[in-house]
Amino acid sequence: MPDQKIEAIQSCYLFSEADRQGLSALAQASRMVRSAKGTTIFQEGDEADGLRVMLSGLVRIWIADQEGRELTLALVEPGETFGEIAMLDGLPRTANATALEDSECLVTPSGALDAALAQDTKLARHLIQLLCELLRRNTETMGAFAFLGLDGRLAQKLHDLALSHATVSGGRAQFQRQFSQTDLAQMLGVTREAVNKRLKALTHDGLIQQTEGLIAIPDLGALAARAQSATGLAKGR
Repeated sequence: MPDQKIEAIQSCYLFSEADRQGLSALAQASRMVRSAKGTTIFQEGDEADGLRVMLSGLVRIWIADQEGRELTLALVEPGETFGEIAMLDGLPRTANATALEDSECLVTPSGALDAALAQDTKLARHLIQLLCELLRRNTETMGAFAFLGLDGRLAQKLHDLALSHATVSGGRAQFQRQFSQTDLAQMLGVTREAVNKRLKALTHDGLIQQTEGLIAIPDLGALAARAQSATGLAKGR
């Protein structure tokens, strides 16, 4: 089990620069936690209990407003982490986490990570750089929300999802799991009806195909061009 924990931590991009001794200390302090599909892993406002490294399954990170409207911030897959913000600043959770599939995580307590960062300045520097990259991506995402129309945002989101959840061959992408119109609406912060209309437009234009709830993208390059075209129009306004 200790070796399994070390391998799990080492496979995570956050700890790719950590030395073996540091990984061993983190592994000893960590524990495996399984969550059944539909389980709430934590809620916004909860006290932080550590960093989670995904081992299997799929977890949705999301927020909601007072009217109950939901926005999906991220879908976390094996090898990725979640819970970094509250773990680093010690403040309450800023979002909710729900298992979309039966999932397993390695939970590393905040105290163990604090000790590892204090002892390994290279790891601390690596973590800072990765968090800076995350901030840059968030800035790009906010720009898309502010300036792009739904057509361009949906095209970009489908393209990005395909890279993680589809089998790609010769420029064609076939999704291996279903993303409902509600799922996509929650990722984009719009209504299901609005997504339905734009999906029909993308289907009409031959940019996507839908069969039994699964989406296929005949030409990833064409879909990316659609998103880039929308970006260009937004900048030209």
